[in-house]
Amino acid sequence: MILDLSDDAKEYGREALRAFEAAGGDQLVQQAEAKPDLRESLAGPVLSELGAWELDSRTDVDGLEAAAALCRSAGYWALPYPVAERLAKPTDLDVDGLIVVADNRPSGAVAGLDSAWATVSLGGTRNRVVSHGAAGPGFVAELELSAVDHNGASDIALGLVLPCWTLLGMLDRAMELTISHVSLRKQFGQPLSAFQGVQFQLTDAEVERTGVEILAKYALWSIGTDRPEALDDALALRMSAIEAAEIVFRVCHQLHGAVGFCDETTLSWLSRYSQPLRRLPLGLSASRDELSHRVGRTGLTGLFS
Repeated sequence: MILDLSDDAKEYGREALRAFEAAGGDQLVQQAEAKPDLRESLAGPVLSELGAWELDSRTDVDGLEAAAALCRSAGYWALPYPVAERLAKPTDLDVDGLIVVADNRPSGAVAGLDSAWATVSLGGTRNRVVSHGAAGPGFVAELELSAVDHNGASDIALGLVLPCWTLLGMLDRAMELTISHVSLRKQFGQPLSAFQGVQFQLTDAEVERTGVEILAKYALWSIGTDRPEALDDALALRMSAIEAAEIVFRVCHQLHGAVGFCDETTLSWLSRYSQPLRRLPLGLSASRDELSHRVGRTGLTGLFS
């Protein structure tokens, strides 16, 4: 196996980064928070121009890698749009996207959007979203569902993995912002980056971010090669991504200080809009419990089993 995206996928991701920046960059999420009904008009045109909805993430490995790169770029700018959910849509239902939900209080970041959505539970039950409640933080709303079938087992892994790529993009940006911040801020006549304690914290955070990147590529490969344990790999990625996000954002907030919680700071927006990705459909403890239940005493298969 090759633990890297193709050159075409990486170039597509870079092109998406430039396109999102040209469309408004960090201002997009701020505008969408002020007026959630503008989410489609803010992000939809640029995604259409990129050919996002023409990507085949289900049957084409190149399309799958391009979809992952696009999700990562969307996370980098905290794009106020459920890109991963749109790219994970099932091929046998007439819907615009797929949301993996918990059995209890199914929710999704769909407030302000008129798209047709399907949901799938970790047990494979699929439903259509017929309506949703009022918007909460991060555009999250509780969903009212109508039953479709129990044939969603093959949908779950992709629906879990692509949002982790979005979260990875947020971690990329958080680290980049923090490294820039500690390089500019001075204390006792030298930049904060010169202090050994700061270097240790950044190293710990970067190790976590890099680990998620490797696991994300492995889980993507597992899906692309139709491995029977793809869902186990997806759950392992999700658990690790949530753990890494807690460490990375904690370090980044500590090194930014109080300003990192202010709306004037990009880190504040990234941290805020990472919350739905970290909490839905399951938080850390529930994800760990689900993975433990699935793999039991056998453990994850891995490369060399």
